[in-house]
Amino acid sequence: MPLTAAERATLIERYARGPALLTAALAKVPRDALKWKPGPDRWSAHEIVVHCADSETNAHMRLRYLLAEPEPLIVGYDQDVWAKRFDYHAHPIDAALATVKAVRANTVPLLERATEQDWRRVGRHTESGPYSAEDWLAVYAEHLEKHSRQIARNVEAWGAKGR
Repeated sequence: MPLTAAERATLIERYARGPALLTAALAKVPRDALKWKPGPDRWSAHEIVVHCADSETNAHMRLRYLLAEPEPLIVGYDQDVWAKRFDYHAHPIDAALATVKAVRANTVPLLERATEQDWRRVGRHTESGPYSAEDWLAVYAEHLEKHSRQIARNVEAWGAKGR
């Protein structure tokens, strides 16, 4: 069922607040815990932030394809492969966080002026099939919230290890 204008506005507000949540979560990470992983196949706080930069730049373009292109194809990617291939721990965390902030700041005005017709546009995602602009908004309104909570859990687990 399509979202109401009020539901979309709430999601846009959550999307706009995402970088502040991520920044606040990162500020609570002790320096010694930045690259600590809670498990062998889990990400450190540093890797989470770099993942967010890659994901947000993908999201930035996905929305634009959805709104501008006929029958857009939204290409999925393997985030774990990217984390290893691009050696996320070697990537500067400050640049990644700045990317997240800039991409979101550049996308919020587009979301705020999207029309009802824009919200009804649908493409095809290579992993999940039909994918609308509203689907995009629901996913990315939550994205940085989810990863901010993940960083907080990492800090809690790190502290529980007696650090």
